[in-house]
Amino acid sequence: MIIVPIKEGENIEKALKKFKRKFEKTGAIRELRARKAFVKPSVKRREEIKKAIYVQHMQLMDEK
Repeated sequence: MIIVPIKEGENIEKALKKFKRKFEKTGAIRELRARKAFVKPSVKRREEIKKAIYVQHMQLMDEK
């Protein structure tokens, strides 16, 4: 359970933003989306490799 302490006179939007940040850090939404459908280990590995290649390419572009 996520608890967000609210100070006296604190804006509700600010408290909501804190809640959303904490909720995002827990990774609940990511996990739900991942569990929605089974992904074979080979497909998962392939996606990780594609992502690594993309990140490496972007890092090389930043150096130039």
